[in-house]
Parts: sequence; C-alpha cells; structure tokens
Amino acid sequence: MSEGSRQTEAQADTPAPAGRRAVVVGGGLAGITAALALADAGLRVTLLEGRPRLGGLAFSFRRGELTVDNGQHVYLRCCTAYRWFLDRIEGAALAPLQNRLDVPVVDVAKPEGRRLGRLRRDPLPVPLHLGRSLAAYPHLSLAERAAVGRAALALNALDPTDPALDDQDFGGWLTAHGQSARAVEALWDLVGVATLNAVAGDASLGLAAMVFKTGLLSDPGAADIGWAHVPLGELHDRLARKALDSAGVRTEVRSRVTSVSSNGNGTWSVQVPGETLHADAVVLAVPQRETYDLLPHGALDAPGRLLDIGTAPILNLHVVYDRKVLARPFLAALGTPVQWVFDRTGASGLGAGQYLALSQSAAQDDIDAPVADLRARYLPELERLIPGTRGAVVQDFFVTRERTATFAPTPGVGRLRPGARTKSPGLYLAGAWTATGWPATMESAVRSGVSAADAALSALGRPRPSRLFAFEEAA
Repeated sequence: MSEGSRQTEAQADTPAPAGRRAVVVGGGLAGITAALALADAGLRVTLLEGRPRLGGLAFSFRRGELTVDNGQHVYLRCCTAYRWFLDRIEGAALAPLQNRLDVPVVDVAKPEGRRLGRLRRDPLPVPLHLGRSLAAYPHLSLAERAAVGRAALALNALDPTDPALDDQDFGGWLTAHGQSARAVEALWDLVGVATLNAVAGDASLGLAAMVFKTGLLSDPGAADIGWAHVPLGELHDRLARKALDSAGVRTEVRSRVTSVSSNGNGTWSVQVPGETLHADAVVLAVPQRETYDLLPHGALDAPGRLLDIGTAPILNLHVVYDRKVLARPFLAALGTPVQWVFDRTGASGLGAGQYLALSQSAAQDDIDAPVADLRARYLPELERLIPGTRGAVVQDFFVTRERTATFAPTPGVGRLRPGARTKSPGLYLAGAWTATGWPATMESAVRSGVSAADAALSALGRPRPSRLFAFEEAA
C-alpha cells in the first residue's frame, strides 16, 4: 500500500477536523487553479488527475533528445487570469509577452519580395493604435481596408453578452457589414481561427465579438502576444505542482475518479479505485463528456446539454531541419494551408538545426490524415512559404493530434455552457467549456477555476484569498 493510499484511508475513516476539505477532479489549468484558490483559503485540498502529469491539453513530452509541446499555445496581454496564474506559479518570466504587438503575415500567392505584411500596433489610444498598420496592410485593397475599419467600429458597438448574438454566425455578420472573402481570409479568420478554433462562418457572433473587442479594441496593448519560452510541462506540470505542494495540496496523478456521490449530510464521497475520499466541496474540472458521466442525478436541469457541446480539433505538425531556416520567432501565412509557424528550437533543447511547429486550428479536414500524406502536403508548402527551407534536410517530421482540443464555438453554444454552480450543494464545475464568456483558451480555463473556487468558498462561508485573481467589473 502506498503512502498516498494510507493517507487517503486515514482521511476517509477519521472524523472531519474543524477545517473544511475539498476534492478537485482534473489536473488541467482549471483544476490547478481551483485547487490553489481553495488551499489558499485554508481548505484541505486533494487534486486527482487521471493522467501521469498535470497540464491537461497544454503539456509536453519527450521525443528522443527533444522536449516537445503537444501544440503551440499562446496568450495575449488581455488574458489577465492566465497572467495571474503564471505569477501564482512563479512562471511569468518563462512566458514573456511581446513589448508591442507585431505579427508578420506572409502571403505566398504574391511574388517574392512583396509577400510580407505586418499587423502591429502603435503607442496610441484605441482605435488609433492599429490605424497605421491597417492603412498599410498590403494583403487587402484600399477599399477592403476602409471596409474593415467600418466593420471594426460596428463590432465594437456590440454587447458580447447579448444572448441574441450567440444565435448568429460571425461570417454572416461580416458579409452583412461589407467584408469581402479576401478580408475574411487575410484578417478576420487570421485572428479568429487561431483564437476561436473555427472559421467565421462556423463561429458564434457573441464569442467572436468578445474576442475582437477584448483583444483588439479594449486597450492598446491588449493583443500583445505571449508564449512559453520553455516546454509547457515546465510551467503547467513542474511549477504548478511545486505551487500546489507549497499550498498544501495533496496531488495524485494516475488517479481516475469513478464516481462522485452526495452523502446526504452536506458532504461528498469521491471514489477512485480502492479508495474513497470525503469532502465538503467537489470541483469537477474535466471535459464535458467526463463531467456528464460523473454528475449525480439532479445536479443539472438538463445534463444532456453537455453532450450537445461539440468539439473542434487542432493539428500540430513538427519539423526539424538540419539548419536554421527561419529568422523570426513566428509568422502567420496566407495563400497556403499553413496557418501559423513557430520556432521551438530553444524551448525543445535542440542543439543544432531548427525545429518549427505548425499550429493548424479548425483542422477537421486533416486531423485523421496519415503522417505520410501530411508530410507530402505540408513540406512543399513550407518551401513555398519559407525560402530557407529549400535545400535544407528534414531530420524529423512528426504529428500531434488533439481531436477534441476545444469546444466548438458554434452559434447557440452559449446556452449549453453551464456555470460553476450546480443544483447539488457542494458540487461545482470548471473547465474552459463552462460559461466563462471566453472561447476555449487557457484564459477561459483559469477563469473557470477561479469561479468554481469562489462559488465553493461562498457556500462554505470562507473569505476569498487576497492573492486570488480578481475579476474585472462588467462594463
């Protein structure tokens, strides 16, 4: 019997001490956040994760001498909850933000020498901060740039929390506001596909309005991009586990929960193989399907709605070259199936050559394609896109697939996303798919964990920890 098992049995068999106990099911960003918040408030917290590591869908693994992220994850300056999370685990310096938004956009359909455009901001108030960049953006005509400006002003006038917007699709709204197919491809989808994991025609107008208003039209620096300069596992597993340990959280990996049930006296029982844990509060911080399977009867009015929340895939292609082929840390692409390319050489530990990671969102068409087919399709596209790859030797090519990477941000999804509270006192929900108002991002996951912890602490009459992320007031 392991020391963890002996502790769990003692915990289950002895009367509850004066302090309250909580169990968090799921060790992704939502679960880690909830566990930290509850522990900081003085609860005895156990975090259970079925995988052998923490981090959920933002993790790393070893491939030979490389440490590889399952996919490229970025955040923006406006992602205030995730930035708080990085500070809380003492990892902010390892995932720095750009000093100022600057996105190289390469259109391979244009002659070489005229392919590069940039989306960048000036130190001016909104919306003037993007004015010069938009006026000079070479991938749109003058008329298209003017139409984009008008659409941006109209978008800024929308209220993303209006339920009527959730029923409309973003693509239809863009067409109605004079946006050409080229403008959608070269600007709106360039941003939207990466943040929403859906093309404009498949995305809820409410979620799209939230993304563009918050990221581009709320503050001059809101869209500055940050990303981990170390493997994600360094942040979301090692540093997160260190923070959990310091907070007094008992963390168990390879521990899959089989049932969650109310004891009828205000406490809960959480069952894992061979063990039962008792708690005053339980947070389910797992995907919607797993949540549905664990929910006790009556916890939600319409639990079947969880199964109506669709999922969307992300495909990641990893290419190791024998030499440096790309001078920039990343770029976005037009006129090619390639979407975004990131240099992961330093973060992976590669000693020579260069390692590029291609992040392909809304990848329904490619997610199940054989590796050989993907190699045959994408390597020539990289040669078209990045001249330095021509003649370089490909030393490794591999693929990571997240078939259910995010919830699908389709019109109507808002009414399906539950809040943190359930109808069962003491049981709470967390996850990027819950009703945070954000699409399925690291930011949404952290916000959901904070919301679940807030709800639990309120019900238990516990004060909110002063160090916990504070939600901004609604406008």
